[in-house]
Amino acid sequence: MKQRKVGDRLVGPIGLGTQNLSVAGRPDRETAVATIHAALDSGISLLDTSDAYTTEADGQGHNELLIAEALASYSGDSSHVLVATKGGLIFRDEGPWIRDGSPAHLIDAAGASRHRLGVDTIDLYHFHRPDPDRDFSASVDALAYLVANGTVRRVGLSNVTVAQIEIAQSVLGEHLVSIENQYSPLARVDEAELRYADSRGLAYLLWAPLGGVGQAAVLGEAARAFRSVAEELGVSPQRVALAWELTVSGTTIPIPGATTPEQAIDCAAAVDLVLSAEQLARLTAP
Repeated sequence: MKQRKVGDRLVGPIGLGTQNLSVAGRPDRETAVATIHAALDSGISLLDTSDAYTTEADGQGHNELLIAEALASYSGDSSHVLVATKGGLIFRDEGPWIRDGSPAHLIDAAGASRHRLGVDTIDLYHFHRPDPDRDFSASVDALAYLVANGTVRRVGLSNVTVAQIEIAQSVLGEHLVSIENQYSPLARVDEAELRYADSRGLAYLLWAPLGGVGQAAVLGEAARAFRSVAEELGVSPQRVALAWELTVSGTTIPIPGATTPEQAIDCAAAVDLVLSAEQLARLTAP
């Protein structure tokens, strides 16, 4: 699989978002582990998790434990796999997840994530979502502390603005390597952040990169365009969406949330899907 940069690391241009393997409606444990294994077999080398991917009954960290289990039981070489986890949110079954960007919470959460993942140092740690009740700079200072004390090696930000990225860069410097914001064919949002990350060489992870593009109930010119191209190429609309997202910027890394081995394999195959100039124009136009 072709590769893209996350700081000083190279990863496949398609990652795996693992949230759906741990929240309500998740597959059984065997299928979840098999999905991660299928992704790794297909060349995916970035696994995106969070301590908040769980249910209240399971408590924080269900998904991190699942990833640790899947990597431990994987029969292939996983030494090149980059595991990115996040902190700053507390899962709630009902209502919005609780934001806690306090330094004390982030430091404790990162330590707990490191333990659940079974690593000495977390490869990549994202601040999950800015806390409006906390000073953003204080949260960033906590991330810098986590780097300094060896809890994390690289830092990312999720759901942030350009102004917040600039604040973090002034503190973290080269240790800030990635941004994770929403982007899909049907939700072309945070364009300024995407372009800023591209100009600074920051990896730009796309959460919810499919956005329902393959669902028949989703209407609109964009959805129809992606389904039309998929029919022409004899592939899934999801594969077309991911292939298109790889052309948006040289720093984009979509992280689709597959829940079956078949879905993971289909997502990984987007790397080799070639879209013509005419097809790209149709997909970009909406």
